[in-house]
Amino acid sequence: MNEGLIPSRYAKALYEYASENHVDERVYDMMHTLESSFASEPQLQQVMANPFVGSSDKVKLLLTASGATDDDKVFARFLQLLVDNNRMASVRDVALAYMKIYRDAHHIYLVTVTSAAPFATAEEDRLKKLIERHLNGGTMEYSHSVDPDLIGGFTVRINNEKLDASIANELKQLRLKLLSN
Repeated sequence: MNEGLIPSRYAKALYEYASENHVDERVYDMMHTLESSFASEPQLQQVMANPFVGSSDKVKLLLTASGATDDDKVFARFLQLLVDNNRMASVRDVALAYMKIYRDAHHIYLVTVTSAAPFATAEEDRLKKLIERHLNGGTMEYSHSVDPDLIGGFTVRINNEKLDASIANELKQLRLKLLSN
């Protein structure tokens, strides 16, 4: 069976359940925190896949890693469903799938800007406004990083769409033109 299908089904069920209980945004925030925990602590995935770590310990670890509180009953109940169905090893994939479903439903775009050097505040604000106009009323989760290998300019990634206005890309295109002649 397709490994992406199972997390997607669990994520969809969680989203529908969370929406019915009016906590879909809270669950999204917890999934975002959980994914950040997985990204910063690679051993977390190994613990989830380890059959010698007890299910209750895994649940406690995930509740802590997600920032859940005693009021987050929907999330706790969902984790118990994963335990009951022996799917704890898929929890990171479920978190990623849930975030995608939530973003799609709420017209949220992942925007990543990478530049050769840090932007001045006014430049970055102008770029953000330009990107917002491109989103047709959607909102964005914005992140910015610096990569000196771009030499100059910047790249903008909106979900899977990429605009490359870097000097490194222009040099690459020029090189390809020269080689094709």
